[in-house]
Amino acid sequence: MEIIHESTLYAEPLYQIGSFQITNALFTSWIAVIILITIAILLRKKLQEIPKGIQNFFEIILDATLSLCDQITGNRQITNKVFPLAISVFFFVLINNWMGILPFGGFGLVETNHSRSVFIPFIRSGTADINTTLALSLLAVIGANIFGIISIGIWKTFNKYINLNAIGGIPGKIKADPMVLVVAPVTFFVGLLELVGEFAKVASLSFRLFGNVFAGEVLLLSMSALLAYGLPIPFLFLEIFVGVIQAFIFAVLILLYFTIASQDHDEHEGHKESS
Repeated sequence: MEIIHESTLYAEPLYQIGSFQITNALFTSWIAVIILITIAILLRKKLQEIPKGIQNFFEIILDATLSLCDQITGNRQITNKVFPLAISVFFFVLINNWMGILPFGGFGLVETNHSRSVFIPFIRSGTADINTTLALSLLAVIGANIFGIISIGIWKTFNKYINLNAIGGIPGKIKADPMVLVVAPVTFFVGLLELVGEFAKVASLSFRLFGNVFAGEVLLLSMSALLAYGLPIPFLFLEIFVGVIQAFIFAVLILLYFTIASQDHDEHEGHKESS
């Protein structure tokens, strides 16, 4: 009986515990988390006041990435608060991206159904599953709004989307500036657009990462089907590079969303009015 391997949009189930399915994408994500925890523990145990070897290497990377984050946030205090999350997501996405293209495809299960045998690999990039990228996107957007509430308060964060201050300030400003009758409703509508934009962020983040990683895996599978030796190698290096870029973009967007959420729009408007 011929064994086939299909490239599916959904992650294939490996094992089921009650109603909970363990898919190959979830399994790969667990491996990525274990790798990150192991590296963190090993580095923590070997910390020295005078860095040597791998500690020195990671400290160089840390200093460089902190300087890069400062260019995005414009504030070292925000960088120190958001950097641990951003760098953790970066490495999690990077490991997931790379594990999907490593030569582990020969390990898996063979499932027979209706005289048809399908090969299910153990390893599939977690970011090639829309559930993983959707969860990461929700983490980024919801986390940014929570960070905004902590930084500038719940009322100011709420007014970014439902700008009651703009509508409520019309009676007090109409005599001095009649144009407030036009500006205030527009400002209120812009806030609603920002609320819609939060949902759009979730969709764009999740589908961008999922689409690039899944397309890369399909490309490598297609090239391997045409010619197993030689032809996939250039595309393999391309996907390694794409994996780094996608992880970097995701981490930078997290920094950007958290920075925007921590800014007080009313304070900036007050500076403009006073000037």
